[in-house]
Amino acid sequence: MRKTILGLVAALGLSLSGFAQGNNYAQNYTKFEGLALTPPMGWNSWNKFACNVDEKMIREIADAMVSSGMKDAGYTYINIDDCWHGDRDSLGFIHPDPKRFPSGIKALADYVHAKGLKLGIYSDAGSQTCGGRPGSRGFEFQDAQMYAKWGIDYLKYDWCNTEGLKAEGAYKTIAAALRKAGRPIVLSICEWGTDKPWEWGQNVGHLWRTTGDIFNCFDCIEDHGTWKSWGVMQILDKQEGLREYAGPGHWNDPDMLEVGNGMPANQDRAHFSMWAMIAAPLISGNDLRNMNRQTVEILTNKEVIAVDQDELGIQGFRHSVKDSVETWYKPLKNGDWAVCFLNRSKSPKTIEMNWEANTISDSFAKRELNARTTTYKVRNLWSKKDQGTTKKVLKANIPAQDVLMLRLGKR
Repeated sequence: MRKTILGLVAALGLSLSGFAQGNNYAQNYTKFEGLALTPPMGWNSWNKFACNVDEKMIREIADAMVSSGMKDAGYTYINIDDCWHGDRDSLGFIHPDPKRFPSGIKALADYVHAKGLKLGIYSDAGSQTCGGRPGSRGFEFQDAQMYAKWGIDYLKYDWCNTEGLKAEGAYKTIAAALRKAGRPIVLSICEWGTDKPWEWGQNVGHLWRTTGDIFNCFDCIEDHGTWKSWGVMQILDKQEGLREYAGPGHWNDPDMLEVGNGMPANQDRAHFSMWAMIAAPLISGNDLRNMNRQTVEILTNKEVIAVDQDELGIQGFRHSVKDSVETWYKPLKNGDWAVCFLNRSKSPKTIEMNWEANTISDSFAKRELNARTTTYKVRNLWSKKDQGTTKKVLKANIPAQDVLMLRLGKR
């Protein structure tokens, strides 16, 4: 009998042990599906305002997004970047800075939503944000609950002060926290491409930064000593080899737009065109309340935006370079193609393209541009004029640091 009892106890112990092990709490580390099926479009405060954010300015930006025509062009998100944070309460829940956001984030979200727009916010995987405010490390689930309570639609999640953390694990934690909170929120992974987020981020976030920060320069590098900021062309070059990772719901993010922040119109036009060609998120970073006519025309060019927002979600690629002019192609729906000639030099360049003599094969997208077998209509997306068909040899002069951007459509 004693042996029987001992045997039962041993069996019970093993059973209880197995029961406990089999019921460990399993997290859902995946993003919300069905969001960002085309690259997100919106505005972010950092490039122009850095830490100088408050609720009055955010409301005015939302107003300007509507009145300028940007909302009608497809821009949706009003994203507050760093420095909105106040302190955590005794239970660890984050609250906004009471001087900058006296009405609270929920009231601000309500205001933005009432205009048919969405509100985004910022946090950091580390103990502190890049601006020295409270980070989310150790508070991920509480922060996600607050974002859901406030009505947040988009979270940019940065990577400062992350000593000892592994990026994939940290971003899975915040993805699980957002899932648990229950509100569908776009997750923007912002760890600067250091840990190759394109290799693991597809199921975790909706977009991921591929580089360090952009700054307001067309073709140069700003050295801060321990890190660098990159000009538009430098960031463009860093996208090489990444197109296979992008697609509906998961985008390579070459950082926010600098259009309207001081570069001349030709450089802004080239910047915007190339972000569209590589299916990048179009997150403007200028002061929407004070835009000149050229800036508005660039940011609201619906034909260029349509290239970026094409539902196939195929990122464009650089096909060739000749005399400082790069030729880029992007397959579009219905058999169309976007073609962009980028003149990176500081002097005008003349190009000539015999469409019928150049068959373009895209093995990744399984698409072919063959003007010998198919005649395409040629549309100039910046002049917004038709330019004949691919039966005619294209001859054009491209100004310095500018583009010729075309859409080839089947007749």
